[in-house]
Amino acid sequence: MAKIYPYYGATSLMDYVDNYLFDGIYLLIGEDGTVVDSLGFPILQYVYGQFWVNNHAHIITGKGGFSVEELYLFFSLTNIKSIVTGAVQQKVSQQNLKKVSAIIPSKDALSAFDELIQPIFSQIRNLRDENARLIDLRDALLPKLMSGELDVSNIDL
Repeated sequence: MAKIYPYYGATSLMDYVDNYLFDGIYLLIGEDGTVVDSLGFPILQYVYGQFWVNNHAHIITGKGGFSVEELYLFFSLTNIKSIVTGAVQQKVSQQNLKKVSAIIPSKDALSAFDELIQPIFSQIRNLRDENARLIDLRDALLPKLMSGELDVSNIDL
C-alpha cells in the first residue's frame, strides 16, 4: 500500500502512512514536547482530509456552535503557558486544557463570525493543496530538466 496519508506528531507532520484514522477538519494541539512557543502560545496544527495522529497531540473539533476554525483562532491568541507542566519535558494534559477560560459569545455572534472566516480558511486549504501539487510537479520535472531528458529550449514564451 502507498504511504499517502499524513502522519502528525505533537507539533508537525512527521511522515506519511498507509492508513488513516481521521477524515475531516481538526485542530491539533501538542500534548508533550515543545508545546508552546517562546511567548507561551500553543503550537497549533490546522489539519484536514484523511490523516493519522500519534498520541502526542490533542485532537480538537468544534462543538456547541464553535467551528474548528474559530477554535484555531481562539487558541492562536491564547497564552497557555500557565497550564503547561513538566520540568524536563513540557506537557499540556487534557485536564489542564479544559481549564483554559474563554468568553463564550452568543450563537448568533459565533455563526456570523464563522460566515466571515470560512471563506478565508477554505482558501487556505485550497492554497495548501495547490502548493502540494506544485511541489510534486517540481520534484517530478526538475530531475528531467537537469538531466536533459526534457528540453525546453525551443519553447516560445
